[in-house]
Amino acid sequence: MDSKYYTYKDVMNCLKCSEIKAYLIMRELNMELAKKGFMTMRGRVPGKYFEERFNIVG
Repeated sequence: MDSKYYTYKDVMNCLKCSEIKAYLIMRELNMELAKKGFMTMRGRVPGKYFEERFNIVG
């Protein structure tokens, strides 16, 4: 995955999960980033942070 931001479809494909679960994961990751003071976008999650949290080696 090359994009800087992942959508729910990217999360679904990567984790082999349902659409609802993908949205819940993205929401949780964005809440973590917001607590750290970062700006977030609804419906998108930074690819680098996603890969880091799920220990995905690219």
